[in-house]
Amino acid sequence: MEETSLRCEHFPDGECIEVQKEEDGTLIELLDCQNGFSEERTEFVAPAVGMEFESYDDAYSYYMCYAKEVGFCVRVKNSWFKRNSREKYGAVLCCSSQGFKRIKDFNHARKETRTGCPAMIRMRLVDSQRWRILEVTLEHNHMLGSKLCKSVKKMGTGTKIRSLPGSDAEGQTIKLYRALVIDAGGNGNSNSIAKEDRTFSESSNKLNLKKGDAQAIYNFLCRMQLTNPNFFYLMDFNEEGHLRNAFWVDARSRAACGYFSDVIYFDNTYLSNKYEIPLVAFVGINHHGQSVLLGCGLLAGETAESYIWLFRAWVTCMSGCYPQTIITDMCKALQSAIVEVFPRSRLCFGLSLIMKKVPEKLGGLRNYDAIRKALIKAVYETLKVIEFEAAWGFMIQRFGVSDHEWLRSLYEERVHWAPVYLKDAFFAGMSAARPGESLGPFFDRYVHKQTPLKEFLDKYELALHKKHKEESIADIESRSSSPLLKTRCSFELQLSRMYSREIFMKFQYEVEEMYSCFGTTQLHVDGPVIIFLVKERVLSEGNRRDIKDFEVLYSRSAGEVRCICSCFNFYGYLCRHALCVLNFNGVEEIPSKYILQRWKKDYKRLYVPDHSSGGVDATGRIQWCNQLFRSALQVVEEGIISLDHYNVALQAFQESLSKVHDVELRQE
Repeated sequence: MEETSLRCEHFPDGECIEVQKEEDGTLIELLDCQNGFSEERTEFVAPAVGMEFESYDDAYSYYMCYAKEVGFCVRVKNSWFKRNSREKYGAVLCCSSQGFKRIKDFNHARKETRTGCPAMIRMRLVDSQRWRILEVTLEHNHMLGSKLCKSVKKMGTGTKIRSLPGSDAEGQTIKLYRALVIDAGGNGNSNSIAKEDRTFSESSNKLNLKKGDAQAIYNFLCRMQLTNPNFFYLMDFNEEGHLRNAFWVDARSRAACGYFSDVIYFDNTYLSNKYEIPLVAFVGINHHGQSVLLGCGLLAGETAESYIWLFRAWVTCMSGCYPQTIITDMCKALQSAIVEVFPRSRLCFGLSLIMKKVPEKLGGLRNYDAIRKALIKAVYETLKVIEFEAAWGFMIQRFGVSDHEWLRSLYEERVHWAPVYLKDAFFAGMSAARPGESLGPFFDRYVHKQTPLKEFLDKYELALHKKHKEESIADIESRSSSPLLKTRCSFELQLSRMYSREIFMKFQYEVEEMYSCFGTTQLHVDGPVIIFLVKERVLSEGNRRDIKDFEVLYSRSAGEVRCICSCFNFYGYLCRHALCVLNFNGVEEIPSKYILQRWKKDYKRLYVPDHSSGGVDATGRIQWCNQLFRSALQVVEEGIISLDHYNVALQAFQESLSKVHDVELRQE
């Protein structure tokens, strides 16, 4: 039997995957129900949302065959017919144990067999004159058996039924339209205990899926493709046809990339820490400072090959978009993949990820507490490279840890994680350059060490819905209310009218802290550039206030102001020291170059992202689709704020469609 596998992203409308019967009585994708499993056959494809069939009889026969394979009986719960023609247009097929008998129908001589089982499929005749499955519940609440049920034998009395597989009708074909078929048995024998556990070796060449995982992926992609316009996915298969890597992006995440892909945190926490699910995620930060998902993947292992495939898939989806900054953990394979796929991006290692490893890596040392304090001081309190080098050298010499492998590797890679070396990189608040700040996993509350893949895929949309709701609430609050001003500073008033609520509050804190700064003095003049010294009382150990000096460069002619603390590059707004220098020089408004569009409360209203390179391609229909979808999504997100918004948005879409039809009429 010839093996088939799918390796592409979308199925064009009308394209189908045929599941045909072979001469030996087996099916290419659907298993012969009567003969059980064989070594060459795949697991029976369970029903999923999006499957389509040529007729009701085909759909009915398919569900009967599935029921027989699983071990339950089927009955028709509901049917819907058109009034005039009595043509059937809808039906619900359920497990025979569904529901409970009514009291008046209860027969004490016969044992009650119904358990209220939820297993069912709901299907409907669609415009294409095919029967499409719209709702599926696979779980049963009772024991399943292998006996042949009467309902399977009878096969729908009173209707014209095609024979089941294994009958004389050898030419029967069941067509599953727009359905991704994954070899559910191709990743190892699910009955083998040894293969139940995932392995993440460096030479991993396939995803080690547990029983049911392949079906879960299949159901998830079918559901998302059917219900989520502009959903994108790619699958990577090895030479034997086994699933190796997977990547997907939902519609809103694709749109978010157009706004917030300047800085990306590539989260491989679940993969590197050997979680049950080998999940990786692309995470950005939106105009409210909230994390936003920009893509997901499942990887066979932490290999450069897998990472390169994933990054190229992401670039393909994002029409060639390249981030300014990519934040990752310290992984050699990951580092080499980023250098190859994103050569123009700044590679940085997450500082908070490194500091979280300090207890694990250094906890066994004799002077651990003192070493940790010295490390924190070198990392967070130094402002110049020479200061960092001196503090690091002091720590190494004093505690005699020059031979410590982890500290040595840290020092060798210091240009990728130490704040003093990253002042020219833009982080948009994701640098975690201050003590206590951290980069948390996007699915932190939804994935734990033992979370199975199926459970995560079920919770995926729930997690995204909650994030989208948080963003919508923040949008409404930012637009409908004015923040309370705490000072008389003109800078505070200026940005209160522009920035989203959360970002403004962070900037407002810098304005308040201007009053902890004093003694702004001019140090040096170098042509149009003046160097100022700003003193600040900073809180140190024991609630003691120490005085710390900050150098600030200022050029009135160029409208530039840069502080040695590099707050603007790390967080996207000016620091208290820079504000003091502007105020000292009589500047009443923050220069426009320091007011970022990405923080504005109306950013997604005013800015339409366009990742096209070199203008619109006259023949690029995919590019047209992506650009139109991004623009339409803005109207959709505004249209769901209230009923009035919805009515206006719907009317606008109808008017736009009418105008597009007018173009076609004029061409005729």
